[in-house]
Amino acid sequence: MLALVVGKDGPKLKESPATAEPIDESAPLKPGETQMDGPNGPIRMTRSADGSMTMNMGAKGTMTVKVDAQAGTMHMESSTVTMAGFADMLTKFLQMGGGGGRQVVDMTDLKGNYEVALDISLAEVMAMAQTAAREAGIDMSMPPAGGGGENNSPASAASEPSGGSSVFASVQKLGLKLEKRKAPVEQFVIDRVEKAPTED
Repeated sequence: MLALVVGKDGPKLKESPATAEPIDESAPLKPGETQMDGPNGPIRMTRSADGSMTMNMGAKGTMTVKVDAQAGTMHMESSTVTMAGFADMLTKFLQMGGGGGRQVVDMTDLKGNYEVALDISLAEVMAMAQTAAREAGIDMSMPPAGGGGENNSPASAASEPSGGSSVFASVQKLGLKLEKRKAPVEQFVIDRVEKAPTED
C-alpha cells in the first residue's frame, strides 16, 4: 500500500473553518444526485453543468473533481476534507485503470478538516495502474506514444515515488508524502457466484 505521511518540513495545509458532517441517510437524494456505498458509509455524488463531480463523503469531507481532457489532467479540490477522506480519493484515482493501483492509507496523524487542491496527470494515473497490475501478474501494458523504449514509458517513470510522478509531486507540494509500505489492508473478494433459480 501507499502510506500518506507528513513530509520532513511539516504540512502546508490550510485548516478549514468548516467541519464535515455525516450524511443523513434518511434524507432523500437531491435532483441530479446519486449515491454509492463507501468503505465507511454512503457517498453522495453530484455532477455539475461544467462536467465536474462533487463527492460528499460525509464526516470525511467533500471533494470536487474535474477532468481537463485537453490538458490531460484531473483537478481535485476541497474546502473541507479529512486526511482519511483525502487518502480515499487518492486511492480511487490510483485504481482508475482497472483495480491494480495501491490503496492509500492515512498515516499523517492530522485530525482536522483541511483545504486542498492539486492537479494529477491522467497519463501517469493510468501508468501507475498498469505498473501495479503487472506486479499482480496482470498484463495491462500499452505501447508508449511514439514507440519509445520501456525505460522511457510513463509506467516506468511512475513506478517509484521518487520517479517524479505528478501524483507524488502534487502531494509533496501540500507538505505530505506517499511512501511505499507493506501492511494489512481490507479487501472484498468474490470467490463464488451462483445464479438463483427463478420461476417461469
